[in-house]
Amino acid sequence: MSDLICVGSIAGSYGVRGEVRLKSFCAVPEDIEGYSPLTDETGKDRYPVVLTRAIKNGFAARLGGVETKEEADALNGLRLYARRDQLPSLPDDEFYHTDLIGLEVYDTGGTLLGRVKSVQNHGAADLLELHGPGLKATVLLPFTLESVPTVDLDKGRIIADPPEGLL
Repeated sequence: MSDLICVGSIAGSYGVRGEVRLKSFCAVPEDIEGYSPLTDETGKDRYPVVLTRAIKNGFAARLGGVETKEEADALNGLRLYARRDQLPSLPDDEFYHTDLIGLEVYDTGGTLLGRVKSVQNHGAADLLELHGPGLKATVLLPFTLESVPTVDLDKGRIIADPPEGLL
């Protein structure tokens, strides 16, 4: 498991004074400020974060060391990470997306279906994007208790009971 969890990303500059557009991936979006300083995916570059106001689809924020619109624009697309130990513990039935990616997925009979490539959400519920040699195309498995009764992070595997006709 990674020690870093992606909690947000930069969506360009906001205004002309070095503020950035910040998208928060936190369950309570404004909690992202409490995990400051955030880092890049390597954990080396650190960014102190101060939210300045809520805007459409996120926040305007100040990042330490970013003073100009050009510097803010240069960070467009940067994913921001917090250390796992900074984040709240999750209940047994909740998972950080990063912990699910790469897990092997087996059906209830023990047949390997594939691996989780990504976790997606298009509004209704999370979907696990599965890839594997036995799959003709990408499969989006609903991440529900009915379709995914078991997630075993210690063994690095998921037991799935896909809806009829999905595979």
